[in-house]
Amino acid sequence: MTDIERVGVVGCGQMGAGIAEVCARAGLGVMVAETTGEALELGRTRLTSSLDRAVGRGKITKEERDDTLDRLSFTTDLGEFADRDLVVEAVVENEQVKTEIFQVLDQVVTRPDAILASNTSSIPLVRLAVATSRPEQVIGVHFFNPAPVQRLVELIPALTTSDETIKRAEEAVTAVLGKHAIRAQDRSGFVVNALLIPYLLSAIRMFESGIASREDIDNGMEMGCAHPMGPLKLADLIGLDTVASVAYSMYEEYKEPLYAAPPLLQRMVDAGRLGRKTGSGFYPYA
Repeated sequence: MTDIERVGVVGCGQMGAGIAEVCARAGLGVMVAETTGEALELGRTRLTSSLDRAVGRGKITKEERDDTLDRLSFTTDLGEFADRDLVVEAVVENEQVKTEIFQVLDQVVTRPDAILASNTSSIPLVRLAVATSRPEQVIGVHFFNPAPVQRLVELIPALTTSDETIKRAEEAVTAVLGKHAIRAQDRSGFVVNALLIPYLLSAIRMFESGIASREDIDNGMEMGCAHPMGPLKLADLIGLDTVASVAYSMYEEYKEPLYAAPPLLQRMVDAGRLGRKTGSGFYPYA
């Protein structure tokens, strides 16, 4: 059984809140950090609303919701992460921002065997690992959105990650959180996004060039290939800024044209039309 009992989550946006919920529902003590009090309150509201929806759908009881909330604490001070056994960074997909967070965590997390994990979907883990004094304890733990629902987690060891860290991280993900773990090499995109992002970019190019409407593209894949969601709807769900960031990272690594973000995607990100989270993407949202 895993020795991980206290978890820290850096970031309480869509992914951070979901990861915190998964860990707290599994019985772990979870502390969530955000940069400002306002962002922290938004994150707390996001978490509470998600748990309330789970109660409404019969996934958990009211008592389980209340117990989960009791296991959650919130802070704007990463210094409070000193006693954490596992810290999961889940902030914006930006290498500089993530690197700075890992440098801070390296200073404040005092447990000598603590695992420092990143939820990155594309950034090379070794770059985050070598920013710390304990690169053997850094690993990628990539959840999928929405984290409370999606069963898969990608585990991505860096070249520096120890076998012990891999073993402990896998035990925590599978035995405690009840997820299905797959391993990927530390290559941009890992397994899922290496397959998914070129598909999404191809759909965006098809729409941009006028070959088909957004509805026909999505209906084609839903009804013709039994996909639960068409590519443009899925891009909106993921967040167009995230799709563009992953595409950029993959293009930088491989220099393959299929990974290059189409101009339309870049313009939509510039305009702040990021999908569901902003109320507008390829489709409008209430």
